[in-house]
Amino acid sequence: QVQLVESGGGLVQAGGSLRLSCAASGRTFSSYTLGWFRQAPGKDREFVATIDWNGGSIYYADSIKGRFAISRDNGKNTVYLQMNSLKPEDTAVYYCAADSRGPWRLKAHEYNYWGQGTQVTVSS
Repeated sequence: QVQLVESGGGLVQAGGSLRLSCAASGRTFSSYTLGWFRQAPGKDREFVATIDWNGGSIYYADSIKGRFAISRDNGKNTVYLQMNSLKPEDTAVYYCAADSRGPWRLKAHEYNYWGQGTQVTVSS
């Protein structure tokens, strides 16, 4: 079992930055693939980024490539999402997710564990 708790969301102006954190419980955190997703009102949950157990495999959605960066610190059981050059269309609830079954998980149904989400609002 893994429990995930996101933090770091908030209100920011367009062009600004935020860093989201997701703290995990569980002794096997370092073996999990981790992902970030987001969901805007009235829209489906959307893949943002994923990172494998040691950071050797990272993949980003085209919509955020070059602006966002995912990283992890296995010693702190934490995964991060650094978000730069934020746009109003980045406004959403951001969720972190974890799964133990290998890398390259780009779809929400491929993750077994989810956090409660943190709101990011980008004003124009």
